[in-house]
Amino acid sequence: MRILGIDYGDSRIGFAVSDPFGWTAQGVETVDARNGIKSVLERIGGFIKYYSIERIVIGFPRNMNGTIGPRGEKTNEFIKKIEDKFGLPVIKWDERLTTVSAQKVMIETNVKKTKKKAIIDTISATYILQGYLDSIR
Repeated sequence: MRILGIDYGDSRIGFAVSDPFGWTAQGVETVDARNGIKSVLERIGGFIKYYSIERIVIGFPRNMNGTIGPRGEKTNEFIKKIEDKFGLPVIKWDERLTTVSAQKVMIETNVKKTKKKAIIDTISATYILQGYLDSIR
């Protein structure tokens, strides 16, 4: 079963997919979210078809005390649109500190500042998905 991982943001959305065995997550790409929800949903539909996705894991933002703020509410709206359009199960995965981890990796691997914006969301999606995969093994 292949799973799609999503790091949802206002400006960019990162995507990762699992290998066919569900062991590892690989970053796929970052999409510009400012092009509108319709184009984002079309891209998700393309991933679902190409990779035969059966489940989606989306990073769910929580405050450090565990409460849900405005960003979480916006993510819930996005999840509802995905569920309505594709009918696949969507799992909310705690994304606290995934961006921090992604930034640390980019610093350690000397990623140029100009490339960081383009890939941070893909790396975050990979962390989100890998965390989920590790939890179900």
